[in-house]
Amino acid sequence: MGSPNKNASTPSPNTDIWTIFRALRDARKEFGLRSAHIQTLQAMLSFLKPGHGNTVFASNDTICQRVGGIDERTLRRHIGRFVELGFLKRNNSPNGKRYRIRSSDGLCISYGLSLSPLIERADELQTLAENIEHERRDCIFLRKQILVKLAHLEEFAPENALPQEVRKLLRRTLTLNEHQAILSRTDIECNQVSTAVDEPETLELPVKDGQIDRHHSTSTQIRKDSERSETTETPEFHELTSVCKEASSFSTKPLHCWRDVESHARYLAPMMGIDPKIFEQAKTHIGAKKTSCAIFIMLQLGDKIRDFGAYFHSITLGRKQTHFDPKALLKRMAQKSCKAA
Repeated sequence: MGSPNKNASTPSPNTDIWTIFRALRDARKEFGLRSAHIQTLQAMLSFLKPGHGNTVFASNDTICQRVGGIDERTLRRHIGRFVELGFLKRNNSPNGKRYRIRSSDGLCISYGLSLSPLIERADELQTLAENIEHERRDCIFLRKQILVKLAHLEEFAPENALPQEVRKLLRRTLTLNEHQAILSRTDIECNQVSTAVDEPETLELPVKDGQIDRHHSTSTQIRKDSERSETTETPEFHELTSVCKEASSFSTKPLHCWRDVESHARYLAPMMGIDPKIFEQAKTHIGAKKTSCAIFIMLQLGDKIRDFGAYFHSITLGRKQTHFDPKALLKRMAQKSCKAA
C-alpha cells in the first residue's frame, strides 16, 4: 500500500526520463530484456506528464492498446519482469484501481505502477550504456583493422585460407576480446607473409675469379643506375613539401632539407600502419628520397588509399614499384590542386 508523502512522486527537474529510457534500451541485453519489453516500457513512460510524478495510472487495457494491441497476459509478464529487475514497483490500491488521492494539506498517495526505481538507477544505466557504446566503437575500430589485414593477405597471399575463415567469423556478433584475438591472428599471418615477400632466399654458388670481376662490375653498374634513377625520378625538395602539406603539418619543426623529410617520413610510417622494417627495406631498395616521397604522397592522398601498409609495400617493394614515379605524381597532384582552387 502506498504511503503518504508530500510531492513524493515529483521527479527532479533535471531528470530526463527519456535519456534514462534510451540508456536501458541500449543496455537491454545485459538484463535479458527483449525489444518487446522495451516497447512496453516506452508505452508506460508515454503516460507520464511533466510535474505529475513517476506513477502510471493507466489501466492494463489502455497500456495494451498503446503498445500496439498486445494481450494483457503478455503485459503482465512484462510488468513482472521489470519488477523483478528493480525498475518498476507496484503500489496497489485496495480495489486494484490506479489513481492518486490528495489531502487538504498537500499530502499525496499514488496507486499504480511507479517508475521511481528506474529514475533512481539513472546513473547506473547511463554508465552501463556508455561502456557498451565504447565497446561497440572499439569493436568497429578493431574490425576495420582486421579487414585491412585481410585485404593485405588476399593481395599478397591469395592462397592463404585465413581471410575466408575470418570473414565467416565476422558475420557473427563478436565480443571485444574475440575481435582482439582475431586481429592478433591476422597480424601474425601478415608478418609471415611480409617476411616471405621481403626476404628472398639467398643462394650460395661457387664462382670463379672472372665471375667475381663481372659481379663487381654488374653491382657497380646497378648502383650507378639506382643513383641515376633516384636523381631523375625524385622531385625537388620544395616540390614535395609544397604539394604534400598534410605530412608537413604533422612536423613539430620546419623541414629544411631531404634529411628532415626522411626523418619525418620515418616518424610518420608507424602511425600509418607501416612497419619500420618495411620502411628501411624500401629505403635500401629504391632509395631514401623515393621512400620518403611515398610516405608524404600517401598521406596527402588520404582516404583515396584503402590500406597504407599494403599500398606502400606495393609501390616500393612489390609489383608496382617500377611504375612509382613521385615526380610525375606530384605534378598531377599540383595541377588538380590548382584546378580545384
